[in-house]
Amino acid sequence: MKQTEKEKRQQQYEDYVKKKTPVHNVYLNMAKSFITGGIICVIGQGIYNYCEMIGLSKDHCSNWTSLSLILLSIILTGVGLYPKIAKWGGAGALVPITGFANSVAAPAIEYKKEGQVFGIGCKIFTISGPVILYGICTSSLLGLLYWIWMQF
Repeated sequence: MKQTEKEKRQQQYEDYVKKKTPVHNVYLNMAKSFITGGIICVIGQGIYNYCEMIGLSKDHCSNWTSLSLILLSIILTGVGLYPKIAKWGGAGALVPITGFANSVAAPAIEYKKEGQVFGIGCKIFTISGPVILYGICTSSLLGLLYWIWMQF
């Protein structure tokens, strides 16, 4: 009798989990991601082309494009639009430089009420910290392997 009660509870739990777990359409999510990332790239290319049009060098065009995209993503994060874009566009909004800027700005905005040191200072890199850490470690390891490879 107890085994039946346990099985019944297990089945109720599994039904509850199925009901609460969102169902994802992978192809639709890939399309949304592609569109979002593409729009970000088109905006970046537009900024780059404008900089070229006013006569800046290629290096300056690249710098202004990166800075403008970062500023735009921080402003959109501040007014609450970037999280909505990221929710709809998924990795298309989170992978480019704009997503990294968002991952730094969002905790700073969220924790500013806790103060400069314990709020912003402690929490600003909670999302982007692992990206920075593993980026530095991976690039160091690959640089070392490249150096060793070039010695032979």
